Amino acid sequence: MAIKRLNDLLDVLRSHPKKRLVAAYANDSHTIGAVAQAVKAGIVEATLVGDEPTIKKVCGDLGVDVSQFALVHEPVDVKAVAKAVQLINEGQGDVLMKGLVTTDKYMRGILNKDCGLLPPKAVLSHVVVLEVPSYHKLLVLGDVAIIPAPDFKQKLAIVNYVVRAARTLGVEMPKVALLAATEQMSVGMQACVDAALIAKMGERGQISGAVLDGPLALDVAIDKEAAEIKKLRSEVAGDADCLVFPNIESGNIFFKTCTKFAGAQLGAMVVGAKVPCVLTSRGDSVQSKLYSIALAASSAK
Repeated sequence: MAIKRLNDLLDVLRSHPKKRLVAAYANDSHTIGAVAQAVKAGIVEATLVGDEPTIKKVCGDLGVDVSQFALVHEPVDVKAVAKAVQLINEGQGDVLMKGLVTTDKYMRGILNKDCGLLPPKAVLSHVVVLEVPSYHKLLVLGDVAIIPAPDFKQKLAIVNYVVRAARTLGVEMPKVALLAATEQMSVGMQACVDAALIAKMGERGQISGAVLDGPLALDVAIDKEAAEIKKLRSEVAGDADCLVFPNIESGNIFFKTCTKFAGAQLGAMVVGAKVPCVLTSRGDSVQSKLYSIALAASSAK
């Protein structure tokens, strides 16, 4: 059965073996609070890498028992990221998480050619799962944070990543909308051309385990009435599980609009690395970070 709400993911994970999470530069209350909730929920065990006195003080302020964590003292943010990545490479973690460190420093640690987490020829991308109050199920998005202008090969990778995430959420045959500014085929618009080609690949069985359609405008992808008014015949229209955006601007603006104006909850992770990597904004809520941990834990091998 497909998971309909992010909170339900926590219930599902309780019946699975716990994963080991390693948080890089976990000096802030939001990171520690979210990890503590995940440990309490029984979905992960946790190692916190950062300034140990600061971590202990934050735990005290939050009323969190610091003894439930393994602590690794490293007071410098870049070195803390490097240490967290090292622990993952040594097999001491299944999930990496960003703490109070900037995204560029976090990503540099993951992408380090000598000791990072990126396999050869892998495509690194970002997957977001949104719970929008006005939509009837969870939405899986890609890519809204890492690849600025994905080429065709990268779009194929993004499709596979969102499909895999949706299947992790219990969706047996995810419906993927390949988005453009219009559902009409326009050869002068690269987003339309790429969407049509990928949709045809799905139709021919070159991409399995999902139903793909595109190009689709956002309204027809998520609103069945709009599709009916436009007389669009599509298995995906009005019932999409996954949205694949043509570029980072459109995806980023969409998901931030959903969270800021529509009260959407989210979970987010980097995919394509050796392990799922939790990537949220330093200002994101504890709840968003908790859902991101759950999403990454559900995707970890």
